[in-house]
Amino acid sequence: MTGFRRLATLLLAALALLSGVTACATRQHTSAQAPAEDPAAAFPVKVELPGQDPVTLVNQPKKIVSLSPTATESLYAIGAGEQVVAVDKYSNFPSKAPNTELSGFTADAGAVAQQNPDLVVAPDNAEQLAEGLRAIDVPVLLTPAAKNLDEAFQQIEALGQATGHNEQAKALADKMRGQIADIVESTPKPPEPLSYFHEVNPDFYTATSQSFVGSVYSRFGMTNIADSAGGEFPQVSAEHVVQANPDLIFLADTKCCGVNKAKVAERPGWDTLDAVRQDRVVELNDDIASRWGPRVVDLVKAISKAVTKAQQE
Repeated sequence: MTGFRRLATLLLAALALLSGVTACATRQHTSAQAPAEDPAAAFPVKVELPGQDPVTLVNQPKKIVSLSPTATESLYAIGAGEQVVAVDKYSNFPSKAPNTELSGFTADAGAVAQQNPDLVVAPDNAEQLAEGLRAIDVPVLLTPAAKNLDEAFQQIEALGQATGHNEQAKALADKMRGQIADIVESTPKPPEPLSYFHEVNPDFYTATSQSFVGSVYSRFGMTNIADSAGGEFPQVSAEHVVQANPDLIFLADTKCCGVNKAKVAERPGWDTLDAVRQDRVVELNDDIASRWGPRVVDLVKAISKAVTKAQQE
């Protein structure tokens, strides 16, 4: 009986061990196979942007048409690129975006509807297009030009909500906030505010502190020489710039119009400007300087570099 009890005890111990291993393996397998959170489960959602009517999306959109270059960049940055089936002809970043001849300024509802979209993202001045698309039950999210960085972040998060990429959008906005804050904080502060001129095109249209890009410069405590002209994008004269003699000149018309440092120096009287003589003319990427999407961080870096250089001379 003693031998029998010993054998029974060993068998029971072995069975318990085998059961434990099997249970552990089962738990590991179950954990490994646990389905990821389904973005579609968040729908229906109501998306709201300042000054626009709320847009209700019953289901997660699978065929998005973006007629806004800024929105296109944001959609890809938050992981919604695979849902984008068409973008406007000005959406040149990222290069893999499905570019078409559509335009948020001139496209009609019929042309956009040919893409069979279940969501269209367009500039807020495309109201007639939006009315036509809504008449055929296509949801349209109109995106106004951001007035400052906070509105830019809000728009990124709204696109995340509209596409089922809430967490990615919030993470992107938080990352951008942190990066911009760090860049501004690490940029040396001049004894006196630096003045600047931001050129939008060779006819001396510019952007004041009231514009989005102007609000970015303001983060560095800079003074805009065009603010006295009023509005967001006024036209000033060449003489106005010469008389103001800004510490820095930023060119946001390098791609569209071929403007560069050399051409600026050739303008009558501009060779006397401190910014020209001291090599403080900064050539920007037009697209980055005119959009309020993820690449605004690159604009902040360019401004920081210019401000830092101006103080090292």
